[in-house]
Amino acid sequence: MKLFTLLFLFLSSSVLAQPNLNDTLPVDPHVKIGKLSNGLTYYIRQNEKPDQKVELRLVVNAGSILENDNQQGLAHLSEHMAFNGTKNFRKNEIISFLQSIGVGFGSDLNAYTSFDETVYILPIPTDKPGNIEKGFQILDDWAHNVTDNDSDIDGERPIVLEESRLGKGAQDRIDRKIFPLLFAGSLYAKRLPIGIDSIVEHAPYEALRSFYKDWYRPNLMAVIVVGDIEPSRAEALVKKYFGPNTNPQNERARIHPEVPPYKKSVAEVITDKEATSYMYRVYYSPYKIKPVVTLGDYKNELIKNIFSDLLNQRLRELTQKENPPFVYAACGFNSEARGYESFTGYIGTGNSDSLTGLKAFEQEIARVKKFGFTEEELKRSKADMLNYIERAFNEKNKTESANYAEEYIRNFLTKEPIPGITNELKYYKELLPGITVNDVNAVINILSQNSNKFIALSGPQTKDSSSLPTDAEILAVADEVQKMDLKPYEEKAVQSSLLTEIPKAGKIVNTKANSLLGTTDFTLSNGITVTFKHTDFKNDQLLMSAVRPGGKNNYGLADKYNAEYMMSVISSMGVGNFSPLDLKKALSGKTVSVHPAMSQVTTGFSGSSSIKDAEAMMQLVYLYATAPRTDTALFRSFIQKNKAQLAFLSANPQAVFIDTLFKAMYNDNPLAPIAVPKPGYFDALNLDRIMQMYKENFQNEYGMHFTFVGSISADSLKPLLEKYIASLPSVKKAFNYVDNKVRIASGEVNVNVYKGKEPKAMIFRVYSGEIPYSDELNLKAEAISEILNIRIDEELREKLKAIYGGGTQVQFEKIPYSNYSFFLTLPTGPEKVDTLLRAATAEIQDIIKNGPSKENLDKVKKQWEEQHKVNIKENNIWLSELQHFYFPGGNPDYFIHYDKYVNALTPKDIQEAAKLLLTTKNVVTGILRPEKGN
Repeated sequence: MKLFTLLFLFLSSSVLAQPNLNDTLPVDPHVKIGKLSNGLTYYIRQNEKPDQKVELRLVVNAGSILENDNQQGLAHLSEHMAFNGTKNFRKNEIISFLQSIGVGFGSDLNAYTSFDETVYILPIPTDKPGNIEKGFQILDDWAHNVTDNDSDIDGERPIVLEESRLGKGAQDRIDRKIFPLLFAGSLYAKRLPIGIDSIVEHAPYEALRSFYKDWYRPNLMAVIVVGDIEPSRAEALVKKYFGPNTNPQNERARIHPEVPPYKKSVAEVITDKEATSYMYRVYYSPYKIKPVVTLGDYKNELIKNIFSDLLNQRLRELTQKENPPFVYAACGFNSEARGYESFTGYIGTGNSDSLTGLKAFEQEIARVKKFGFTEEELKRSKADMLNYIERAFNEKNKTESANYAEEYIRNFLTKEPIPGITNELKYYKELLPGITVNDVNAVINILSQNSNKFIALSGPQTKDSSSLPTDAEILAVADEVQKMDLKPYEEKAVQSSLLTEIPKAGKIVNTKANSLLGTTDFTLSNGITVTFKHTDFKNDQLLMSAVRPGGKNNYGLADKYNAEYMMSVISSMGVGNFSPLDLKKALSGKTVSVHPAMSQVTTGFSGSSSIKDAEAMMQLVYLYATAPRTDTALFRSFIQKNKAQLAFLSANPQAVFIDTLFKAMYNDNPLAPIAVPKPGYFDALNLDRIMQMYKENFQNEYGMHFTFVGSISADSLKPLLEKYIASLPSVKKAFNYVDNKVRIASGEVNVNVYKGKEPKAMIFRVYSGEIPYSDELNLKAEAISEILNIRIDEELREKLKAIYGGGTQVQFEKIPYSNYSFFLTLPTGPEKVDTLLRAATAEIQDIIKNGPSKENLDKVKKQWEEQHKVNIKENNIWLSELQHFYFPGGNPDYFIHYDKYVNALTPKDIQEAAKLLLTTKNVVTGILRPEKGN
């Protein structure tokens, strides 16, 4: 046989070879999965991002669905009790120890309870010997050594009730009416994880202990270890701490409640006086699903994802109409209960309770049923999916440990496959080309086979509710749509290239290296300056920002709203020859994003891209600077959607509170920042004036400073800078920011608002003043805030039992004038307001009078040290810092040698700064309480 014949046969067989869809999906070889003799499963993966840190997880395959009737809320309380005393750690010792090694409570250390699982999250720094062993001991104590003392249980009940209080309001009341219909005939309807307040408050101690004893057992647990640790050591620690644990005798069966299919379609209209917008939720009948085991299963999931993506794209197109039928709409296959799936749609109609939005949603589903999707739609979706998986593959050795931990949690609980990114890229490349339009169109059969629906319309309760559609009218929409003469989806041709003409390139006229920052500064021929830092923190990421003095403060009262919403208006109309939807189509298969930006005192750009799409990012910058797009229809659509969204916002108690508070805080200054937008603001917008203002700010780039951070090489970046940035229009002109003299009120200001039917209160206090800015004082101010947050947890949460969350934040600004604002926020019950105010004030006075304890300052230092280890290897942090060094300016040494300045802080430093900042006479206090009589 001739050589070319052999070659032809070889190539033909390669082309025709198809993946075997019956093949079982493998497990990523980089993760070790094992099981102890007691049934506990463990996952171990060595991963070095971030270095010197291990992510530990304890996953309990038990949640609120396993509660007895008299235990509703105790799965959640059991989670809380894990932090309140164990065999080896007395009450609060776990939190205190972890803070001392740099683990923040809430920000790092955390846990959650849902219907079917409870998960404990514990990141451990490994820089000191003994840390990792201590972490395993904590995890093991949570697994079977929580003490659940009577006094500790009674102490935690009020905190859990405060967490429950935080969730109360219009949405909670609406959801509690929806869930019994959503989960009709299922135990899920009666087992919300937050539970029942009266049970949490009064349940017998033994009821809680019984839940913990029954369900916290090895054969329902997984331990996940991902991070900077040798797998052999991790496995030895798992066996040492968890191997001796035993399952209870006569253990209870872990049930998996059924969710029966809907027997018929049902609709429900639910209104609430505090609801702020109308929304339809459409739930198709739930059906059982099986785990994804084979390559064929994997392919079917890809096809379903494409179906949802294409349908959502069509729904987004409808929001771009001049009179959009809804403000937003989205759909997909969701799992509301483990082991079940349902196709679900959400249609936000804003201020309209009409059937128009629901009808438009049903029309798009009917259009797909009748005509299906197009080849071009499928082609774009495939390109986007392949681009996504290729980027994930490119970052395979730069993926954060926490991301892997989340994957393994899902694998343990729901059998989500974990073949590894190398295999997944292979599968995408093998499977996507063979997926046809007919494959995607066939997904509609899932909807047809589970066609009974539960449709809920929720929204504001108005004086005249007669206009609301009836249940029967809602259910009739689908039948009405079936009788319509629908037309096929029309595919619009989109320009393939972003630019119709390539700009005349400029030059890099000066280059200068900065050894401290590891950056290179370029001066371009048009006067624009650029800072570039090459990093290897990510393999395929380029971040961009640009800034110069300017901003909204340059415009007076007549243009307040034009300036405020200018960037949103510009984004809503697209750029160059592309509407937003056309731009998305043109960028299919690319990872790129660019947005013009404007703050009160700056003008600029932000952007990001993969390395291969860096040129597309530059082209978008060029378009936004030279070819902003005017589209009156999309402008009117923007106004209409925003007005619809905000029409009922004043029904929300928190919105009323913040709006009232800001007016008092800024002495009713009409130029004060907008805290709560109102529909009328959008009536004041003038498109011609917005375009004029935009061109004033963005069509002359003189003085703009660009910063690029990422894994692109300088040799690849420089020609792009010359081609697209050095060619930007630039005429010498002074651009400056303006101090518009808006100031927080001086003296003591008290604001009381009575709004809302739930027994909820909110304390908001701000200490403010004008004082010269310095990096040193800013660092001390942040330390004050962090130390006070530790004290608030210790005193107001753990001792007074008056809050679940809350704390302080500080803002220290250099421009437009040097000032600071120190914020205190405490959500609580109305009966606890006075007690909390006294306690918070006492803590502030104590740090002024006595300074912080060395122990608490050391905890803050250690947490900052650990966070800085992560920050110094993050592109986005470098981008922000480099931009800040350029404008408004700062000392780079505070970032590069951050630990030196942190470690130099003393309790005396903090006390003196507290005296300087917190003895101000300017104190605004706002209190939100429920309406009188509630």
